[in-house]
Amino acid sequence: MTAEHADPCDGRPLNIAILLNSYRSPYIAEIRDSYVRSISAVSRNSSLTFFYPAEKADGDFPDPDAFDLIVIGGSNADPRKTHQWILRVHRFILDVVAHHPGKKMCGICWGHQTISLLFGGEIVDMEKPELGVTEATLTPTGRRFFSHNHKNTTTKNNETGVLRMQQHHRRAVGVKPKGFYELLAGHQSFLSHNNAILTFQGHPEKDARAAKLRVKDAARWFGTDVSDDHAVGDLVRQMEMKHDGTEIWERILRWARET
Repeated sequence: MTAEHADPCDGRPLNIAILLNSYRSPYIAEIRDSYVRSISAVSRNSSLTFFYPAEKADGDFPDPDAFDLIVIGGSNADPRKTHQWILRVHRFILDVVAHHPGKKMCGICWGHQTISLLFGGEIVDMEKPELGVTEATLTPTGRRFFSHNHKNTTTKNNETGVLRMQQHHRRAVGVKPKGFYELLAGHQSFLSHNNAILTFQGHPEKDARAAKLRVKDAARWFGTDVSDDHAVGDLVRQMEMKHDGTEIWERILRWARET
């Protein structure tokens, strides 16, 4: 552990529950591993437990009392659908909010959209999906939130006003949910007014290795000829761009300790 990425837990482990919501994804193990890599790069003391709500008939959910942070991860499904496993995830989120006030919950991609939907937001289909690393502009509230990182390297991004994350989505939040601050412009990140729920459209858990598993999505999303080395090369280079996933996880884990 380097000094610039000191453990946000200050030696005390965080118990983190991560819901992997992909339905019959061939990449589920790789998605799990990307969480392990990204979080362990920040905090070797954190304990990660994975749950698979889409894969079990009655769902698979954590006991909120057993965890410091619950992550609602990405999915290959439309969060607006009414499949039974999706509705069970909805009920779980609402139950945590109702019966475990203050429990820290972080939504990523599908989780960001699902939480937004449950609290009055609107999900829309994008004219142009996003793949690879992109920049999102910090709002004034977002600048204040990310400036709280201890010895954090996102200071440079507070100065430039952006965060960079891997993206992999063809739906987005079109209307902001009620009771949330906007941390990144364009409805890319929200923080609830009670400081209990934090969401990101982007994927701080993804590195280039994980992102490149989905290069072929460019064929159905953009009509890219994936046999064209030049076209695929441009996309791969975008996925290999520098991003702020490590710094974002530093802030997420520190936020998880806040009251």
